[in-house]
Amino acid sequence: MSSAAAIDTDLLKEAADWAVTLHYDTPTDAERQAFDRWRRQSPAHEAAWARAQAVFRTFNQMPANIGKDALKRLEHRHDRRRALRLLGLVLLAAPAGWLAWRHTPWQEWTADLRAGTGEQKTVTLVDGTRLVLNTATAVDVAFTATERRLALVAGEIFITTAQDPSPARRPFIVRTVQGSLRPLGTRFNVRRLNDSTRVAVFEGAVEVCPVTSTQATIVQAGEQMAFTAGALQAVQPADDNAVLWKRGMLLAKDMRLGDVIAELARYRPGVLRCDPAVADMLTSGALSLTDTDAALALLSSTLPLRIEYRTRYWVTVVPRL
Repeated sequence: MSSAAAIDTDLLKEAADWAVTLHYDTPTDAERQAFDRWRRQSPAHEAAWARAQAVFRTFNQMPANIGKDALKRLEHRHDRRRALRLLGLVLLAAPAGWLAWRHTPWQEWTADLRAGTGEQKTVTLVDGTRLVLNTATAVDVAFTATERRLALVAGEIFITTAQDPSPARRPFIVRTVQGSLRPLGTRFNVRRLNDSTRVAVFEGAVEVCPVTSTQATIVQAGEQMAFTAGALQAVQPADDNAVLWKRGMLLAKDMRLGDVIAELARYRPGVLRCDPAVADMLTSGALSLTDTDAALALLSSTLPLRIEYRTRYWVTVVPRL
């Protein structure tokens, strides 16, 4: 009964509702007795409740000030209850999703600017600089008397810098754990990878300096480069996908299917995996990032593979039988 597939979805929904009632409401004696009767109906009910308890224990590990601030934004009791129930349903339906959430650094939850999974946001800063935040992105903003600084905590941003209105002409700096970038009047894209940062420049130029190196280089318009904390990698032509994501598109050009699926996975909650048996297939075409189910359907119609949905949040691309 411990696997996601072994617990009926309706029971998970009921368990989520009971968890909200018991954790966030003031249950009556009658409600507690009704819950005890529900829980004792079968081993499946007990397993669903165990899942709910695990999920809500994780939720309760959130620092108190963050949880309180989130709930304060929902002024009405019914709105708060509906939001909490929705959280419970999403997490219960996708155990891998809540595990990923559990291990998300708190810096991402508390960042000044955030875009959720599958979401994009456009923000104009006080100096007129325009940011587009891609899926699962977190950014901290710090404008002082001497500099304009962004910290890319996670994800990807497209930046169109504006001229500083301050007489001090403060430099604009983007920092990641791997180093800093100083644009020279430009439009550019920055993406945090697992162990490096990648910058693609589309107008102007960007100076790149790794955090543990005195070496710096200038990346010109039409170029891109990845760098680690101690080294700069070779400059390459800018990838179209470094800007097409703003239009909700992934352009594959003889791209490994495994890499395509990994990219699509960034834009949907839960787990999207590719069977190693089909991962090395090459594919070309334009795929939707705003409707990843449609993108998967297109892939299955053009390649010898099928999409296996265990739930909406647990999907595997496998060979066609």
